[in-house]
Amino acid sequence: MRCRSLVVALLLAGFGQASLAQTEAPPGAATLFENVRIFDGKSAALSPPSNVLVRGNTIARISVDPITVEAGADVRIIKTDGRVLMPGLIDAHWHAMLVRPTPAESFGDVGYNNLVAGAEAADTLMRGFTTVRDVGGPVFGLKRAIDAGIAKGPRIYPSGAVITITSGHGDFRQLTELPRAIGTLSRMEVVGGAMVADTPDEVRVRTREQLMQGASQVKLTAGGGVSSPFSPIDVSTFTEPELRAAVEAAENWGTYVAAHAFTPAAIQRSIAAGVKCIEHGMLMDEATAKLMAEKGIWLSMQPLPEALKLGFPVGSVQRAKAEEVWPGIARTYELAKKYKLKTAWGTDVLFSQALAQQQGAILASLARWYTPAEVLIMATSTNADLLALSGKRNPYPGKLGVVEEGALADLLLVDGNPLENIELVADPKNFPIIMKDGNIYKDALPN
Repeated sequence: MRCRSLVVALLLAGFGQASLAQTEAPPGAATLFENVRIFDGKSAALSPPSNVLVRGNTIARISVDPITVEAGADVRIIKTDGRVLMPGLIDAHWHAMLVRPTPAESFGDVGYNNLVAGAEAADTLMRGFTTVRDVGGPVFGLKRAIDAGIAKGPRIYPSGAVITITSGHGDFRQLTELPRAIGTLSRMEVVGGAMVADTPDEVRVRTREQLMQGASQVKLTAGGGVSSPFSPIDVSTFTEPELRAAVEAAENWGTYVAAHAFTPAAIQRSIAAGVKCIEHGMLMDEATAKLMAEKGIWLSMQPLPEALKLGFPVGSVQRAKAEEVWPGIARTYELAKKYKLKTAWGTDVLFSQALAQQQGAILASLARWYTPAEVLIMATSTNADLLALSGKRNPYPGKLGVVEEGALADLLLVDGNPLENIELVADPKNFPIIMKDGNIYKDALPN
């Protein structure tokens, strides 16, 4: 019964987004952008006036000279009047199933939650985010619906359920659900939001289950977290053998483990176990940053907005933990720059549709530490490099995050120059055209 309701929900998610102005590109169809200045995802300068031909779902040709298309060809010509063409934005820390519901609702009706997530996915794409790395939640069905064209949304690199320990970050069970009966799943686990694993063998099982469902990477919580009610920030959760069990299982599948970790102890234990990417890291010290640089470990960071902290009630356990973590954001970015860490960008919006609508503004807030070019490079080609760590588990083989010949055609047309004014990405009205996989999902160019 649950599976049937999930299928129905996903189908309805597609119908619910029918108002989006998607132009499906038939086989052999092409789009020609004339007279664009290109931000290619890597360079700190725009190109000279150029022309870009998209054929199918890839960028076929880029030229400063006019591009001539054969007579009678199915080509749409877009005269851009010198606007900027750039790669679609990538959010490397997203939770598609957990943006709009409350914590209680997130473990409730599966059909409803998929409908809500489908609506949010469409909005995510309409903000110019053509790809997300989903690091926790039952997102496999939504991803499948988007890939099949049933629902509208970004490309999703899914982790599936967060793997945690008893009382770890991601364990949202109530005290009334204890003691845990071995072999019995909680509601949180049944819906695929998080899985509790308290031994290396349990970790292997839960990791392999996510990979079986199509995970492109695996997410574990190696230390305490803010939103979980029974998970103190200072606590290191998984043991090194438990972390190593997940790493070994993921590496057998040619992919990697990302670990939620704030403190030096949790980060260093994760690195010792073979984890390739640290999520957050906001309480790291200088020695830990230096270790990450030496080992080539990725840091997936988020410039968490103050409004996210203020969303936790004053006096709550979560608010107290937020007050502990937030001051570390600036210091961690400073350490990341000092040691030239491989730094990805994401938002980590949870349980707030209003904050999700600020996705582009959260990206623009990186200007506190980086130039506009550095911000945009991080949210395009650098994030794409992190996605590529999934190897053959990559659900979208091809080059993302760049505007170059042969790359996948995820493109934004921008009113204005975001290399001069990063605030342009904060307002989706500045993206008159949004293209994903060669299909135009938004066309607001004046006639």
